[in-house]
Amino acid sequence: MEKKPATTPKPAPALLQRPPIVVVMGHVDHGKTTLLDFIRKSNVAGREAGGITQATAAYEIEHAERLITFIDTPGHEAFTAMRSRGAAVADIAVLVVAADEGVKPQTKEAIAIIKETKVPFIVALTKIDKPGANLEKAKADLMSADVLLEGFGGQVSWHGVSAKTGEGIAELLDLILLATDVENLTYDPLAPAAGFILEARRDPRRGIEATAIVKNGTLRRGESITTASASGKIKILENFSGKPVQELEPSAPAIIIGFEQLPKVGEEFGMATSDKRQATGKAEIGKSMPHVALPIKQKKDTLNLILKASDSGSLEALRTVLLGLVPDEGKKLRLVDESVGDITDGDVKHALATGAAIIGFKNRVEKGARNLGEAHSVTVITSEIVYDLADAVREFLDGTRGPIAAGELEILAVFNSEKLDKQLVGGRVAAGTIRAKAPFEIQRAVEGAEKAIVGTGRIVTLQERKTEITQAEKGKEIGLMVNAGTVMQVGDKLVVKK
Repeated sequence: MEKKPATTPKPAPALLQRPPIVVVMGHVDHGKTTLLDFIRKSNVAGREAGGITQATAAYEIEHAERLITFIDTPGHEAFTAMRSRGAAVADIAVLVVAADEGVKPQTKEAIAIIKETKVPFIVALTKIDKPGANLEKAKADLMSADVLLEGFGGQVSWHGVSAKTGEGIAELLDLILLATDVENLTYDPLAPAAGFILEARRDPRRGIEATAIVKNGTLRRGESITTASASGKIKILENFSGKPVQELEPSAPAIIIGFEQLPKVGEEFGMATSDKRQATGKAEIGKSMPHVALPIKQKKDTLNLILKASDSGSLEALRTVLLGLVPDEGKKLRLVDESVGDITDGDVKHALATGAAIIGFKNRVEKGARNLGEAHSVTVITSEIVYDLADAVREFLDGTRGPIAAGELEILAVFNSEKLDKQLVGGRVAAGTIRAKAPFEIQRAVEGAEKAIVGTGRIVTLQERKTEITQAEKGKEIGLMVNAGTVMQVGDKLVVKK
């Protein structure tokens, strides 16, 4: 019997070193985004609505001729799921603790997530430049929270930093690279690309847009891509700064256009095989987001809501915040529906059929939807800040307000009231959103009543710094021309009910 020649085994693929993916976690307002601003020389914190991060963002920076990918996560309790996803995707975590405040509730929550995901971590003690900074107290707080720092009987590296002066930031980045070398992070350049979906949204111009992190292989434009819930072909591939690219290697953040369905945040993606339904990646790691469609029957003691948000993570946070509003007395809350995208006339029709108010977070109202809503007195409230939306709903649930106000404005100045149909006033938006052409009621403190309704009217035009605008959000000071049957007075509240 003729002997077959021995086959030479194929050499194992050469693994390459990959940059670390670092998640930044901590309590709200402890300086996470400001720290990243200094690192990437940008000013994201100054642009965040309400001064807080309300979405997960990924950025790539270079230090000591090496790349580092950062994931910035929200600090408020409403965004727990976002932080959990960030930690599950990351190779290393940076726990941010303000030196002037020490360990706070969301710090403890971040510590619990870090321990649950077993991600190696470093502590950054921020705001060391502030007069009230107390490093020893902050370190003692961490010890009490079972975080054992180097030099205090433990092995967790730490460094004091100031995002204002830059003190300690280079040393913090050195610690991250040192931790990276210990972890020995590698990837196979020949493997099909795989990674995780960080965020997903519907862009009115580009369609479904997913933000992802590549963990293995090389992600290329033109390839088919799939997750446990969605699939498609990569039509547009961009890096974290929005620049079009042909391919991306680990651990790069990617913006992907081409999914046919909205992928769930937290899912792992892979490149499609010959069977388009099968993926090379693993099963989803994040909790799937159910679509709410409850039995609908309007009741007097129940507030029906339709939730809309700009992206999946924001919708998840909005739902979490609103479902956490449980009044001792007053009305109940029922979620009729929820989805991602701008508010459309279809949403308004659904609201009409169910007697629901529409709550929009970080999105816009399409013109047709606004006109239809105004014509049929459908309440539509939008804001860039989730807590403002929660406040509006809470007032209704507590019984302190009847129908939800879309916006409230306090009159600070009256410039001209000679003609009732062309009164010129100035004011500050106290809640919600004030829109041009919207009808309103005038509330005034009178003897025996704090909120007496003394008249109604309609907004003719809005101006901000002498420029005509269509709407203004909470905190803005604007000028208005109004048509009202009552002479406006300083101190009046202009309340838009729809």
